[in-house]
Amino acid sequence: MEKGYLAIILHAHLPFVRHPEHRDSLEENWFYEAVTETYIPLLTAMENLIHDGIDFRLTMSITPTLASMLTDPFLQDRYLRRLDNLIELGGKEVRRTRTQPALHDLAAWYHNHLLKTRDAFVNRYDRNLILAFNRFQEAGVLEIMASAATHGYLPLLSVNSSSVKAQTALGIQHYRELFGSNPKGFWLPECGYYPGVDQTLRKQGISYTILETHGITRGCPRPRYGVYAPVYCPSGLAVFGRDPESSRQVWSAADGYPGDHDYREFYRDIAYDLDLDYIKPFIHPDGIRIDTGFKYYRITGKTDHKEVYVPEKAAHKAAVHAGNFMFNREKQTEHLASVMDRKPVIVAPYDAELFGHWWYEGPLWLEHLFRKISNEQDTIRTIHLSEYLEEYPANVCSVPSISSWGFNGFNETWLNGKNDWIYPHLHQGAAMMEEMVEKHPRADGITLRALKQAARELLLAQSSDWAFMINTGTTTEYGIHRTRSHLARFHRLNSGLKTGNIDAEWLSSVENRNNIFPGIDYSLFAHETG
Repeated sequence: MEKGYLAIILHAHLPFVRHPEHRDSLEENWFYEAVTETYIPLLTAMENLIHDGIDFRLTMSITPTLASMLTDPFLQDRYLRRLDNLIELGGKEVRRTRTQPALHDLAAWYHNHLLKTRDAFVNRYDRNLILAFNRFQEAGVLEIMASAATHGYLPLLSVNSSSVKAQTALGIQHYRELFGSNPKGFWLPECGYYPGVDQTLRKQGISYTILETHGITRGCPRPRYGVYAPVYCPSGLAVFGRDPESSRQVWSAADGYPGDHDYREFYRDIAYDLDLDYIKPFIHPDGIRIDTGFKYYRITGKTDHKEVYVPEKAAHKAAVHAGNFMFNREKQTEHLASVMDRKPVIVAPYDAELFGHWWYEGPLWLEHLFRKISNEQDTIRTIHLSEYLEEYPANVCSVPSISSWGFNGFNETWLNGKNDWIYPHLHQGAAMMEEMVEKHPRADGITLRALKQAARELLLAQSSDWAFMINTGTTTEYGIHRTRSHLARFHRLNSGLKTGNIDAEWLSSVENRNNIFPGIDYSLFAHETG
């Protein structure tokens, strides 16, 4: 009989990146890479586990922006085009490296992997990964959480309660449309919590969410069991806290598993090593070098001389690290169980893209972990958080602290001297959207289309990703461009609605470009009183 539980949570999110106005979009490659390196490998890992009769539980949040991209025929076509391009590169690499045995074997390995990925995407999943994930949810091994419509950072949008209501309600509605059921859990974007958002989620039927560690430990009153048991907010929403020990072992590239010398080196791609004339057909048409996924070297160490990557060694190390993680969770659980009057739950949330994209061996590590937990011990068992609440429905009441999993744990990542200019525009836009709803309670025709598109543009402008990009300085120009372009379209629509002069041709082009949430109810932005 187990002494405690482990809840693995993967937060799957990408901003809505869709650029039909360009034949090749640099930013769309974020999506293509994630499908190839993270989402399909995670599905494959779950298939392998089920095939072998392994009992496991995994929880994922799939944000509406990512889900919309995964179900978009336009992006599915473009992804397949990119995949075929890389398969062609694989064949070319097999020929180029024929006199270099170690690289030749790797080139053939990558080429074969891409062929299998294509077969899975087209034949096994019929190009729709959402349906594939839902099959695992229906089988009971995967629990999918809902999330906010465009990953808006809710603590900083809460100046306008209508924004929080629209972000959460639309996210939940989108979940129901995709999965045909009501979500039990809700992922707060960036784990951004403020007192009051729990009431919004509870009113919409959500049972639980997950907070950063100090959101729980600084709660009032301070919970007796810290993050190892949920607490109820006054609204009745259950909140779980992130376990810092399990997070550190996986998150940290310096101290955690992903930095091991046998794992694949993320930053060494043939796109940057080979002559431009050779690689040009497989990068951006403008000659901008972008990752191809053909990475022939391992981390090796803090040196410019990198040793050749050996997949078999990396796979072995993933199994070793899975065993180490399990051992540590066993010892942690044994101690916690000895001082608690219930079985503890260790909540381990991670960005899904860490597994496969940043840490290439991550999906394999996860598969090894579930196998070992099922077959090699009986101290811990994996669980869904909704299952834990069913087993332990009585929990202490506490008011959590405002918190996030961003730098320093509060709002700093999304509100600082680099990006603070965004918020007056977002707050003004929300107030203007409230006025539009009040003025047009029952619109039809082109007015209805304009109102729906205005809501889309405002929601897209609210995405936390743009402030994050501006803060990190890596894709600053794109983050600024997306914020300003969405707001500019929003204001043009508002002006057209006021004057009754809406450019139908321009509106059609905008609807085609930003086609997220086709059935959106613009009245979600209605001003709330009381």
